[in-house]
This record gives sequence, structure tokens and C-alpha cells, in this order.
Amino acid sequence: MTAPIAASPQVTGPITIASVVEGEGEVSALPVLLRRIAGTLSLWNVRIPPPRRVPRTKLVAPGGVEDAVLQASYQVTGAGGILLLIDSDDDCPATLGPALLDRARRARGDKEISVVLAHREFEAWFLAAAPSLAGHRGLANPLEPPPNPETLRGAKEWLSARKTDGTPYKPTVDQAPLANAFDLELARKAAPSFDKFCRDIERLLRGGS
Repeated sequence: MTAPIAASPQVTGPITIASVVEGEGEVSALPVLLRRIAGTLSLWNVRIPPPRRVPRTKLVAPGGVEDAVLQASYQVTGAGGILLLIDSDDDCPATLGPALLDRARRARGDKEISVVLAHREFEAWFLAAAPSLAGHRGLANPLEPPPNPETLRGAKEWLSARKTDGTPYKPTVDQAPLANAFDLELARKAAPSFDKFCRDIERLLRGGS
């Protein structure tokens, strides 16, 4: 059983989490999620600039992640750090994640940096907590999760197939509201990459401790 995130008394000043994402939906959804996690830590003096969106092909290309992290680092002048969040798609997170983190640290080793790969895709985290999203954004009620949600290909299509309002799932429309509604602890238990995400964000919010 995953233990709830404990409140941290260690950081009292302004905290900035600068971020780099690849998808349009994450530009609005990630700040929602970061504020929710900060709230579980009872941290309210948190600054979350709009995520910097960089296409995946550019990020993984030589110099791509380095430039993205460098640009994001200018937003972090005190406590906090930089988050790079992308989908793993068909890549192995245990291989690509550390490789990108190493490159990011070479660019700005003086900053706290986290690289998180949502296993398959961001929406897999919604599938992991599917029961908590029943009735939200036109989704069916009840809503049962698929087995092993992070191994499923096509999480967006899975959500579209379970919408009852006649509209497909659209990241730019639905991702942020669902990010505000899904059960964080339920997702942590069923999606290891989301558990890593929460642990990494907690570390950044605590100043790397």
C-alpha cells in the first residue's frame, strides 16, 4: 500500500517548478496536477510558470533536452527545480529516462532536475484511477479500470470509447479537468510511473531533500 505524501516543513520560501512537456494537453493539465500535489504537502507559496512545450522529436535529438532545460532553468531563481515530463510511448522508461536526466544535468547541474516518463502516455494515469473519474467529462458511470493500465496502448482511445456524451476525448479540452478530478492515491497504487512522478515532485518541492 502506498503511503500518503507527508507534509514537509523544510521549505518555507517561494518554490518554483519550471517544466517542459511534449503535448498540448499537458500545458494546461500539468500545472493543475502540480498544485494538487503541493496542496497535499500544505505548500501554498508555489510558483508554477506555464510549461514549455517542445516536440518529442526535438527533445530527444542532440542538444534538444539540453536547450529545453537551459531555457526552463531561467525561471528557477530560488527553491524548486525543473521537471521534464514526456510519454514513454514504445521506449523503455528505465533506459530513456536516465539518459535524458543525465543530459539534462550536464546542461544545468546546479539545478534540481526531474525527468518523468509517463508509461505509454499521460492518460494511463487516468485509467489507473478510472473509478474516481466516473461521470466526469461525460465518462461512463460506473467506470472500471483496465488491467495493467500502463501497458495498454491507446489510453486516449480507451477514454473516448467510454464517453457517453457523444464527444471523443480531447487532451486540450478534457485533460486538465480530469487531472483535477482523479484520485491521486488510487493512481499511485496502479501506475508505478505516476508514483515516481509524485515522489519526484515532492523532492523538487522540498528543495531536493
